[in-house]
Amino acid sequence: MKLLPLDWRVDAGWQPLLDAWRASPAGQGLLAHLSQRETAGATIYPPDPFRALRLTPLARTRVVILGQDPYHGPGQAEGLAFSVPAGHKVPPSLRNIFKELQRDLGQQPPMSPHLGAWAERGVLLLNTCLTVEDGAPASHAKQGWESLTDALIQAAAREASPKVFMLWGAHAQAKAPLIQAAGPQHLLLQANHPSPLSATRPPQPFIGCGHFSRAADWLASQGLPLDWALGD
Repeated sequence: MKLLPLDWRVDAGWQPLLDAWRASPAGQGLLAHLSQRETAGATIYPPDPFRALRLTPLARTRVVILGQDPYHGPGQAEGLAFSVPAGHKVPPSLRNIFKELQRDLGQQPPMSPHLGAWAERGVLLLNTCLTVEDGAPASHAKQGWESLTDALIQAAAREASPKVFMLWGAHAQAKAPLIQAAGPQHLLLQANHPSPLSATRPPQPFIGCGHFSRAADWLASQGLPLDWALGD
């Protein structure tokens, strides 16, 4: 299955940003790169890179969780950071996310690794790079996606509605200045990446960070309750 042509229809709040990026030099360069790689025989994931922008409207975004780039194995990436389709094996980072949910909130790990329920409740699951090639992590980094995803992060931060930004790992934490520049109305939570390589290590172990309860409590104090429960 070919990635191109892309479906450019997203939530109306995100659409102007996507359209402007598509027409920009960065957007045109990225599209040319994708076309070149597909012509060369590369398999590119996910089939719908903009899925997060459809499931989580800008006006309803309450939490932003930043990933780095999509999973690079067959059938895993589905356009939502850290999420994989139902029926797939739970990846190690997501397993640690479920482990922290259980430790923090007492939630039993769900049977399904699909996080669509979060996306539909206002949790934007955004990778900073939206495509990747089979078996080649970070293969589309610095090809143009970052100018789009930086603009999306800034748009979410500039909205008056309070939000929680969860920045896990150095790559996500590098986006903190984009959020802080928008003002103090948001809650910024930072910890190590949930990868097994860093989840329990200093300086800010992911396991034990308490981000889910902190986000829920803070949003409730703003009159914006959020349920982290995931069904089976």
